[in-house]
Amino acid sequence: MNPQDTALAACAVIAVYAAIRVALEPDTLRKLPFLNVLSFAVAGSIALILPHPLSLVAAAAYFVGTTLESNAIASTYAGGLDRRE
Repeated sequence: MNPQDTALAACAVIAVYAAIRVALEPDTLRKLPFLNVLSFAVAGSIALILPHPLSLVAAAAYFVGTTLESNAIASTYAGGLDRRE
């Protein structure tokens, strides 16, 4: 087993664990960190599976998009901007 396969297996195990926690966690605020970890694992898997230099661009785009999405969800649950004046 080469190091790339080991890293991909680690990403897969982390992704499965995070997906299970997201599915089974009843509190939405406690789901958010696991959702973020899941996006990290998927981005890492994309970069490891596709043997092309553009796969890093795809993984980075996925990572940035899901991070922005997670931050938007967290900001909404935290109250967002207070626009009352």
